[in-house]
Amino acid sequence: MTHRGPEELPFFNESAVARVLEWKPLIDEIEKAMCALSSGQVAQPLRQMVPVPGRDAFLGTMPAAGGVVAVKVVTFYHTNAGTGVPTHQAVILLFDKDNGAPVAALDGRLITEMRTAAASAAAARAFSVPTPEVVTIMGSGVQARAHARALSIVRPCGELRLWARNETSGQAAADAVGAVFVDDAERAVRGADIVACTTAATEPILMGDWLKSGAFVAAVGWNTRDGRELDDAAMSHTVVVESREAALDQSGNVRGSGCEIFAEVGEVYLGVHQVPSGATVIYDSVGVAAMDAAAAKLAYDLMR
Repeated sequence: MTHRGPEELPFFNESAVARVLEWKPLIDEIEKAMCALSSGQVAQPLRQMVPVPGRDAFLGTMPAAGGVVAVKVVTFYHTNAGTGVPTHQAVILLFDKDNGAPVAALDGRLITEMRTAAASAAAARAFSVPTPEVVTIMGSGVQARAHARALSIVRPCGELRLWARNETSGQAAADAVGAVFVDDAERAVRGADIVACTTAATEPILMGDWLKSGAFVAAVGWNTRDGRELDDAAMSHTVVVESREAALDQSGNVRGSGCEIFAEVGEVYLGVHQVPSGATVIYDSVGVAAMDAAAAKLAYDLMR
């Protein structure tokens, strides 16, 4: 990276990011970022969330410094759901690691969408069966569609199912990703080798006694630090997270169940911890700044 004054700072919009960011290299880059985080090569504080007075909304800041120095500034406007404006909007700033100069600004909405699903795909590659017969997506929003695409890169499946609380949006999402819409959550989950929970639920929508032994679950839906997608029975399995510190502070699934965290995903990727053979694995994600920094740097390098 080279020095640029503020007046020369380039901004790359979502279309520019979409032209270069592809699933396979992003999945690999996110796995490397999780290894760097768990080995102490990345410094990142907890995500700071500031409520917007008079709105059902938050402003979040997520800085990270390691091989990449970056900060994401993100807004969460829940009232945007169902409108033409995304609920999550963001900008990511990249800085020169050597001299601290700002290098580029990138639209962060698509980066956030893709890095979240890419992280789940990396975890699925490590923890799920190599040839899943059934993959189930729970939810019908942006992350539901992104997870269907990202998971197909690492684990092509025999049957793709999709469940959502809203049948209309669920059917539309299922049609978009080539899934079979199932209107009952339990039927959608029973027998699935991989389950991706991508909802904004505040109460559990996935019950542990529905899960097939040895299944892999990616839980990425987030609606405040006290909202939950999984019940206590699900969280009693082998739980892996991006960051222990972040999960204990911000994961409603972890906080509400009081479960034991087995390991950070980076520790497993590095071989520090090994998941027992045949274990049912819950990857509980809150999203961390190291992921945004790595994805933004990859996009910037490709655009250059």
